[in-house]
Amino acid sequence: MAEIPAPPGQAVAVPDPMALRYLDHVRFEKRLAARTLALYTLDLEKLAQFAAGVKLPLLQLTSAHIRRFVAQMHSGGRSGRGIALILSGWRGFFTWAGRQGLVAHNPVQDVRAPKAPKPLPKALVVDDAVRLAEFDRSGADPWLEARDTAMVELLYGGGLRVGELVGLDAQPGADTQRQGRGWVDLQAGEAHVFGKGSKRRSVPVGRAAVAALQAWLVLRAAPFGGEGAARLDAALFVGHRGARLTAQSVWLRLRQRSQQAGLTTPVHPHMLRHSFASHLLQSSGDLRAVQELLGHANITTTQVYTRLDFQHLAKVYDAAHPRARRKP
Repeated sequence: MAEIPAPPGQAVAVPDPMALRYLDHVRFEKRLAARTLALYTLDLEKLAQFAAGVKLPLLQLTSAHIRRFVAQMHSGGRSGRGIALILSGWRGFFTWAGRQGLVAHNPVQDVRAPKAPKPLPKALVVDDAVRLAEFDRSGADPWLEARDTAMVELLYGGGLRVGELVGLDAQPGADTQRQGRGWVDLQAGEAHVFGKGSKRRSVPVGRAAVAALQAWLVLRAAPFGGEGAARLDAALFVGHRGARLTAQSVWLRLRQRSQQAGLTTPVHPHMLRHSFASHLLQSSGDLRAVQELLGHANITTTQVYTRLDFQHLAKVYDAAHPRARRKP
């Protein structure tokens, strides 16, 4: 058999004769690239080492053995993605062995790698969120400033999804509910939104958001000749041509505004929704209330914010507690 290329600095040795036959197969019949062949070889070398540990040849390994090997790799710090790639290599070997009549069952077939933990949602610290909400760009277009300020206040103050924001009408009309749109009742201080799964919910609108919306509504129709103008959409938030803003437009405006406000992290709409939930949970500790306000059907979706809240508490502890600050 021709020599198997090894990645730089790594020795490759697969003594098992069945593994060597398989590597010949993938090299000459599948014509794999040298780098891919080297990775396959390393995967089989690892499998051979595990098999040696349980004193069995490769072809006598069972699914229970494979699951034990996966657990060992995971406890050793290997990522779920890395384990999945190794399992893919092992699965290919046993599939080939089955076609050769060497095994009756592929022991890797139903074994899956551990799922990688979902990354925590990114939320702003309170000071940055307030800084963005209170940002006032002097000398800028008053119409744009009023609109963008109102959008930030609703996203951060109400935890709206960007689709819910752009789906708001300035006033509830005959088509509003029929077409799945929402509206804001300024007198009641409530936003009625049409969320995921075609579910409606009402969200409190705070004083700052009400004031920002009132300022925006004074200016909203002015460039188009006033309310009822033919080219002015029913949308609460419109662009320079009078059409309803798209989600992409809100993303771009928010990113630009966060940079102008001096924030180091470019902000997107969902980050403000995360910030709303995280800051509310930090202040109230009421997970059920946060679930209702976010419109989550299942509280397990909301529970990710408890991890953010703990992360916040851990930072406070590290910064403030005498035992945390004391050097060993």
